[in-house]
Amino acid sequence: MYTIGVVGPKPSIDRIIEVGREYADTAKLIPYPYENLVEAAAIIPAHRGEVSGWLFTGPIPYMAVKPQLKDSDSIVYCSPTGASLYKGILHLLKDTSPAIKRISLDMVELEEFNLQESLDELELPESMFAIHMFEIKQDGHRDKQQETELADAHIKMWESGQTQAALTCMHAVHKRLLERGVPCSKIDVTRMEIRQALRISIEKQRASYFKDSQIGVQIIEIENLDKVSGRSGAKYYVQLLELEIKRVLLEFCDKLDGSLLENGNGRYQIFGSRGAMEREIAALREAVFRLETEVDQPVAVGIGFGETALSAEQHARKAIQTAKEREVGDIIIVRADGTVVESAGGQDELEYEYRTEDRELLDRLNQAAVSIRTYRKIEALARRKGWGSFSASDLAADLSMTVRNAQRIMLGLVENGLALATGGELQTSRGRPRKIYQLKR
Repeated sequence: MYTIGVVGPKPSIDRIIEVGREYADTAKLIPYPYENLVEAAAIIPAHRGEVSGWLFTGPIPYMAVKPQLKDSDSIVYCSPTGASLYKGILHLLKDTSPAIKRISLDMVELEEFNLQESLDELELPESMFAIHMFEIKQDGHRDKQQETELADAHIKMWESGQTQAALTCMHAVHKRLLERGVPCSKIDVTRMEIRQALRISIEKQRASYFKDSQIGVQIIEIENLDKVSGRSGAKYYVQLLELEIKRVLLEFCDKLDGSLLENGNGRYQIFGSRGAMEREIAALREAVFRLETEVDQPVAVGIGFGETALSAEQHARKAIQTAKEREVGDIIIVRADGTVVESAGGQDELEYEYRTEDRELLDRLNQAAVSIRTYRKIEALARRKGWGSFSASDLAADLSMTVRNAQRIMLGLVENGLALATGGELQTSRGRPRKIYQLKR
């Protein structure tokens, strides 16, 4: 039985507790409500020893208490999606008369991209929404002042006739708007989003009990799955395809003694131990091959290791982002110490570090307009290939970049004292010889 502390305004907590009854045999939810954000920061240090993990009712309470959180804390927050936004708009349209022509809407910056994308999908005129962006200051006094300013902005637009209703994601703002008689609705997460957050919280805590000292998280993403699903007119094609994907992944999970979490739209997460994931890297490559054969699309895998489920997931997200930058699917590992392994388990496996404390090196790379990651990859590639010297063409072929880009990188390194142009190599009887380079460090 896992004990999860739920932090947020009381109405939001009540909804989560209600949905949480579905998981009563797995998790015990303890409510920690607050009236305003000023009170939120004190909750974590005062009650950390009472729970095994924290679930926040949304991004706002999470950001408000973030300075109080430790890496060892198991943390999840309910993330609003387009469904939350659409539900709020529908409530306004149902409850408000006359017809709404313009709505004032506030968004927390942490969720700006998701909510803005959801608005765009409505294909409504931009002029229909007056958007107020805000960020959580992580300062009780300033947060209280911000609540007041946001409420005043909504009220001012409504009283002047610029808008006919308001949509807010802050409990305190919603309460004040109701008191002033402003037609309004609050963006609340849906029951489905609550279930998703609860499942993730439970799986994170389950992973923390695995025998190995470090936790592993794998994010498996099948690209363009929606296009694959639309190819066939077969009645149950999509469902059968998803079942086959799950079968392949569950068979792999069985080897890991791990757990599978489906995030939707071709994205899956596997929680397990670092030791098991490293031992079963060949089985993972086999599973990826089976998936790519089944869906005829690239499959990207990001693996993260860490002392906690949170840090492992953060590393997995960095890894999947790197994997998705490739033209074809790849398996990328980001370890707890910052080491990156590309093409893990393959013949072209490449290991390098993307962190450094060397200020002089960072300054030189900055002047050369070359990232530390790219520089470390070149170092690792030269070491693995046994290159004493190499050309831009050699580099371009192994790092999947253009020769022109490789030449620009090496020229920048040479100009800033990190590489030498040691000579030239004439490939044909005509034309200029291509330059040969050597790393200095």
